Amino acid sequence: MNADIHGLSGAYAVDALDPEERMAFEQHLAQCPECQAEVASLRATATNLSALSATQPPPALRASVLAAITTVRPLPPLEPPVAPPAVDATSVVVPLRSRRPRVPWLLAAAAAVVLGIGGLAWSPWHTGAGRTQLTATEQVLRADDAQRLQKTIGSARATIVRSVSLGKAVIIADNMPAAPLGKDYQLWLEFPGKGMVSAGLMPHDARPTLTMPLEGDASKAIAAGITVEPTGGSPAPTSAPIALFSFS
Repeated sequence: MNADIHGLSGAYAVDALDPEERMAFEQHLAQCPECQAEVASLRATATNLSALSATQPPPALRASVLAAITTVRPLPPLEPPVAPPAVDATSVVVPLRSRRPRVPWLLAAAAAVVLGIGGLAWSPWHTGAGRTQLTATEQVLRADDAQRLQKTIGSARATIVRSVSLGKAVIIADNMPAAPLGKDYQLWLEFPGKGMVSAGLMPHDARPTLTMPLEGDASKAIAAGITVEPTGGSPAPTSAPIALFSFS
């Protein structure tokens, strides 16, 4: 996993990730409260900017904004940088996460709101005539060939949704309790001739509802399962599944 996956929060907030990046980040997002807060903050900022729509823009505004966007450089110039003045390293503390390039994404959100004024309805997270781009998880849930299988686990309910055409599967868990102390819930996909292959770990804490993608190509899987494994997961199941979903 990319060590700087946290830095994708801005791109995710404006739906600028490709499907593979989006799937990987959503799996990370389900287990990272800090990224959840940052994505929520960026989306709230874009919502607040929509208040600008009360002001009638001049006719040339859209063209000037589009022209300005093409001049934005996401990286600094390639010329050799000027050496900064000497600084006592012991007196300066710079938090690593504060170095994320957030401003370009806020500018993108602002530009999207401005271009939406006057019924233009253009933004980086729309495709076609005003249709919102679906996340990778939503694509599976809305796929025409979506196959839904449901199991009851005590007072909890787990649903696996698989799309063969997309090659992906998603789990929806309602009222899933926290895993026992020192244990994790591990997801599996079963393949002919291979047996059970790890498809990721569920968040350890209890949640009213959890929706997350399973790792791996689910198009050729014959089943999916959930087991209780030692913290951090196992290379192969060490216990009988608490839920097993057969795709046949």
